[in-house]
Amino acid sequence: MSQLALSSFETVRFRAHGPRQIDDIAAGYGLPADVTETVRVVSEVLPFRVNEYVLTHLVDWDNIPHDPIFQLVFPQRGMLTAEDERAVAEAMASGSRPRLRAVVAEIRSRLNPHPSGQMQLNVPSEDGVALPGMQHKYRETVLYFPGHGQTCHSYCTYCFRWAQFVGDADLRFAASSPDQLIAYLRKHPDVTDVLVTGGDPMVMTTERLRSHLEPLLAVESVRTIRIGTKSIAYWPHRFVNDQDADEVLWLFEKIVDSGRNLAVMAHFSHPRELQTDLARRAVARIRASGALVYCQAPLIAHVNDDAATWNEMWRAELAVGAVPYYMFVERDTGPYGYFKVPLADAVTIFQDAYRALPGLARTVRGPVMSATPGKVAVDGLAYTPEGSHFQLRMLQARDPRFVGQSFRARFSPDAAWLDDLELDPDTPSDLAAAIHGTRKA
Repeated sequence: MSQLALSSFETVRFRAHGPRQIDDIAAGYGLPADVTETVRVVSEVLPFRVNEYVLTHLVDWDNIPHDPIFQLVFPQRGMLTAEDERAVAEAMASGSRPRLRAVVAEIRSRLNPHPSGQMQLNVPSEDGVALPGMQHKYRETVLYFPGHGQTCHSYCTYCFRWAQFVGDADLRFAASSPDQLIAYLRKHPDVTDVLVTGGDPMVMTTERLRSHLEPLLAVESVRTIRIGTKSIAYWPHRFVNDQDADEVLWLFEKIVDSGRNLAVMAHFSHPRELQTDLARRAVARIRASGALVYCQAPLIAHVNDDAATWNEMWRAELAVGAVPYYMFVERDTGPYGYFKVPLADAVTIFQDAYRALPGLARTVRGPVMSATPGKVAVDGLAYTPEGSHFQLRMLQARDPRFVGQSFRARFSPDAAWLDDLELDPDTPSDLAAAIHGTRKA
């Protein structure tokens, strides 16, 4: 348990920077004027937040704007259409806040803020009343959004939950307390897993986090607690030298000692996020608490869309004792056109990176679309006398009958999401109906 000894690192105070600090960032790090103005305009629509650790340790300021981490955390030209960017700039120049708010709201409404039926299909209800801050898509798993955890240490420009961060209560999932969650879990003993997500639950103090996690230990049917977090990449101090870093690890240890699995679902988008001593130390301390660390991220253009990057990242995860878990396909939301990678390219990138891995890192699955009917793996290409097809498989499903079921779709070099695919005529009719019935209108 030496890794869990009281941290001797000096406490570092967290400080976030947003659109109001863009001029200070530009002056401090030599950001060109045109790039600065782009960030200023695009961040009126898409959330922007960064901190000193990311700025100092992760961004390569000699490679702006092409640096992958800079692309990952700073809004870029091309994330909005030229027409929309111009409309925002003109509204800003007018000095009219009502006009700017109207322009921004209209643009956001076209960015599919809640993809894959999250708001319409996933929110559970009791007696006809929707339960706030919860999603229940898969039989065994409930997602829980504690209200104080609905921000992050830095924001990813690709984030499919960008709507959580823009200040619109109508777009946000958030629960003020776990009371309704606990009552719901007691009525649904088939739920064995709770994923605490956000935002990022690890922005909360340990005492706030404890108030949301400890009540779960009173529900016997809950056997696994997952915490979705980007904090190891963006603020590893949280587990090493934050004021209550030791307390959060003791909380993790208590959960594990209760007989539950505690899984920290770590989001690493680029291998550089694991190259600092502080990040590796954070993983070591988490693992010493008895928690498991699983790693996942989407495949995104401009950041990690090549096999060498993924191979290096998966090897780095294995080296620190974490489990490579998922390569996701970027969801069709927000600046999707900027980040999407065609499925044909995704298959090639995944397979090239995978075949060069050592055996213990071949735990990873991908590319995977977390789509409306479920998690759909693109296993590769199939060739028949009728032509080329994508070979697909349901890893997880809204309807449990379809878990593990394979099917095919006609090959398309441009298809980047399930909705872009034409299913093979031989697809089982019930599965085809489920997929077609949940496509976007």
